[in-house]
Amino acid sequence: MKATHILMEEHRTIERVLTALETGARRLQAGQFVRPEFFLEACEFVQGFADGWHHKKEEGVLFPALASAGIPESGPLRVMLAEHEEGRRLIAALRAGAQRMHGGDASRQEAVVQNALGYVALLRGHIAKEDQVLFAMADQTLTATEADEVARGFERVEHEELGEATRARFLALADSLQTQAEEAPRT
Repeated sequence: MKATHILMEEHRTIERVLTALETGARRLQAGQFVRPEFFLEACEFVQGFADGWHHKKEEGVLFPALASAGIPESGPLRVMLAEHEEGRRLIAALRAGAQRMHGGDASRQEAVVQNALGYVALLRGHIAKEDQVLFAMADQTLTATEADEVARGFERVEHEELGEATRARFLALADSLQTQAEEAPRT
């Protein structure tokens, strides 16, 4: 399977969590009760899977391969990296607000909502750029040998650095977040 297809499949999992996170944030915004743990679990997924699994492959394997193949680091790669950093900032703020909510500080609800919705909007746009532009560039730019090398790099990250149990844990967490969002009462 092409390395870009692997990343696109991971995007579909991330999008499921984005939808769940948006649902939880909209409910909280509407005055409904949403467990602070829901937001903390979403942060765990983002930090572990979206950032620790997915972005690790992009930043550590694909982006350097694209730069070596002639894609300017000052162009689309810089944009993608800046968006990864902005996502990390939003998730750190979301986690801090959710932890304060968990401790009983209801005044942090608005910050939780804004950071969650900000992250969802950022990542949806980011994923669209990668799926529609960057990955197409990669498929056109990388030679077959380079693309195979990227795929091997992904396998190394997945199996040697992270492990299949890690992936399974985060896929189960994505399922749980989706189920929680679907089961929450609607008003």
